[in-house]
Amino acid sequence: MSREALPDDLTVIWERVRGGLATSLPPATFELWIEPLRPVSTQQGTLYLTAPATTRTWVERRYRDALQAALRDTSADLERVAFVTEGSIPPGESAGTSWTASVQSLPLDPTHTFERFVIGSGNRLAHSAALAVAELPGEAYNPLFLHGPPGLGKTHLLGAIVDYLRRRRPELTVHYTTVERFTTEFVGALRKDGPERFKQRYRGLDALLIDDVQELEGKEHTQEEFVQTFNALHAAGKQIVLSSDRPPEALARLAERLRDRFGWGLSVQLGPPDVRTRTALLWRMTLEGPLDLRDPAALKEIAGHAIGNVRRLQGAMTRVTAFSSMLSSPVTPALARQALDPCPSAPATTAPDPGAPHPAPSVESIQEAACTALGVSRSDLLSTARTARVSQARQVAMYLARDLTPLSLAQIARAFGRDHSTVLHAVRAVSGRLDHGSDTAEAVDSARQLVVPPADISGQNPNPSASP
Repeated sequence: MSREALPDDLTVIWERVRGGLATSLPPATFELWIEPLRPVSTQQGTLYLTAPATTRTWVERRYRDALQAALRDTSADLERVAFVTEGSIPPGESAGTSWTASVQSLPLDPTHTFERFVIGSGNRLAHSAALAVAELPGEAYNPLFLHGPPGLGKTHLLGAIVDYLRRRRPELTVHYTTVERFTTEFVGALRKDGPERFKQRYRGLDALLIDDVQELEGKEHTQEEFVQTFNALHAAGKQIVLSSDRPPEALARLAERLRDRFGWGLSVQLGPPDVRTRTALLWRMTLEGPLDLRDPAALKEIAGHAIGNVRRLQGAMTRVTAFSSMLSSPVTPALARQALDPCPSAPATTAPDPGAPHPAPSVESIQEAACTALGVSRSDLLSTARTARVSQARQVAMYLARDLTPLSLAQIARAFGRDHSTVLHAVRAVSGRLDHGSDTAEAVDSARQLVVPPADISGQNPNPSASP
């Protein structure tokens, strides 16, 4: 909808709908079933009506289609009819007041649907859990907590749940927001309407989806209100979906009782897309943009350069598309390599010295690369956590630090807060799992490409003493 109907508009719309039905239904039928109906509000293309409890089920089953047909004939913005009980109206608000005037959801990206979500090994569980929540809100996993570094699809899945619920369950009141907006609304309510008004707005929801909950850290007053909102919705069986860049246990500056509540349901990590998933994402992009693709192998070339997350992939695709347009050439593997070269237009004034050493990356940059490649946070990598993915990222980072820098085992160990024997064990463990095509080999390659320019990756060890 371009805008929600105001109370006067709502009256006009309903009168037109009634007028259309009055001409198509027998007078006795109209008086018995349609006359008692009253409009309540509009939200996201839906007109909400109340009906007497004794007749509501029959009217909904028998006359919903006729009501929706009459509604579409009278309003270009409204498409659906949903029935609510009088108790569903927020206390203190009269019929005709729009609920969205009280709680404004974030606008949805039209591409954030389940149909357009590309499933891969790193997000399969998260996609399944999100779909289960959309199909059975309040029953499947409550709360559902999605976490992982930026650009892996958390916001897409939240938007997909909202889209699904609004299309399939229009009678539910669904609110999608961020912690920043939640905080702004809370502070505004304290200054204008008072805390009780804020509570009424949020605790009457059927589903609450909040992005970036890590932003709650350090906001004690907002955390207190969030705990109360969480308790009220959870106790009433209402669905809660949250997303964060870190798992609940890593949100150290969050109140312990909030971290505990986030773990009541299902916590799912989203990992970085593998080569196959990145290639599938690129195929989706080619179908949606003006790209002259002559050789599908070019997509694999792009996927090999854009390691980490979907945003990097989109950036690489944009660069290749622009390069193709500027040169008036179709996209081929060679053009993709040229476009994604670190310095594609730099003139070769002097021949490079093959013997000149390349500056070694810092241990910090190697740690960040390993975290990005394996979808963990650097704070987890440096912590005492021993989950499988964190341990793998830590070992990959130690291996690359030994492989790409001239640092000693003791120096690397200090950068990780460990002793040299731990680094030695990590180097040997990773070395023993570098079979072609293995998960470890792909993780090492992905992290290496994030810290070493493609032209510099020669397969040679810059540290002659890197072997354990």
